[in-house]
Amino acid sequence: MAADTAYFLLQTEIIQKWQYFTVILVSLFVAVVGEWQFLASGSHHSTRPGIESKSPHENVAYRPVILVHGVFAVNNSLAGLRQFITQAHPGTSVTSIPLFENLQSVEPLWKQVPKFAAAMRPIMQQAQDGVILICYSQGGIICRGILETMSDHNVHTFIALSSPQMGQYGDTSYIPFLPKLKADVYKFCYHALGQHVSICNYWNDPHHQSLYQKGNDYLPVLNNETLSTNSQEWKANFLRLKQMVMIGGPNDGVITPWQSSHFGFYDNNENIVEMRDQEIYKYDSFGLRTLDKRNALKTYNVSGVMHTNWHRNQTVFDSCIEPWLS
Repeated sequence: MAADTAYFLLQTEIIQKWQYFTVILVSLFVAVVGEWQFLASGSHHSTRPGIESKSPHENVAYRPVILVHGVFAVNNSLAGLRQFITQAHPGTSVTSIPLFENLQSVEPLWKQVPKFAAAMRPIMQQAQDGVILICYSQGGIICRGILETMSDHNVHTFIALSSPQMGQYGDTSYIPFLPKLKADVYKFCYHALGQHVSICNYWNDPHHQSLYQKGNDYLPVLNNETLSTNSQEWKANFLRLKQMVMIGGPNDGVITPWQSSHFGFYDNNENIVEMRDQEIYKYDSFGLRTLDKRNALKTYNVSGVMHTNWHRNQTVFDSCIEPWLS
């Protein structure tokens, strides 16, 4: 009888773990389904991955631009954005980093950050006046990690394009039944196993903040919500930035809440707390308020743009990105 009971309990535990794993896979699917649909349509640009694009113009007058893709994307998924840049500013060097593509993009962010930083360093070393980072979706969270941990970066402008800077807490227009599941995702994400999945590194459950701070080893660390011996150094690194630009909007359909792209987020009643009312802003935990006081934060709220369209929308580029490439 005891053996049967133990076997039953073991089976139950295994089933529960797989249920939580299934939940997180659904969440990952939410974040990328639109991009899959786009790639399947055949309408994306075809370019060789991992190469630097340069205009034939001899005189390069603009800072180099580095692009970082989102979750489950491939290196050339931002080819449309690269084309916008080189058409608007001939002579601009644009490099899309060919790392952590497709399934590899769900590897833990603390594994991704140093490798992206190492790939960017040679570009930065050749850029006397600094570089511009344009980081899309999950890429924006990776770039935050780079900015804070890389003491010798020379990023002039960081453009976070529809990126969950305050984290993700789930429901989405792509999967109607996800609201029924999101309440349980923390059980997986804030477990050691969950922290091996990238989206769990920025899963921010407003109803379980204590577990978020204890069990999430990435976003609360970047935000200095959990102090470490690196806190002051990382804040100083972040403040090497000259300008941060945040772009998002209410029709995104994936980033939830969409205000996370502007450092807004839910309180425990799922009401939106805007950036300047966030604790990390009030206490200037990692330098956000300091940037704001320098007039170095710019926010764009753009309606009518779905998540998978930000990087190939000409109007978004013309009004929100191009002005910051000089």
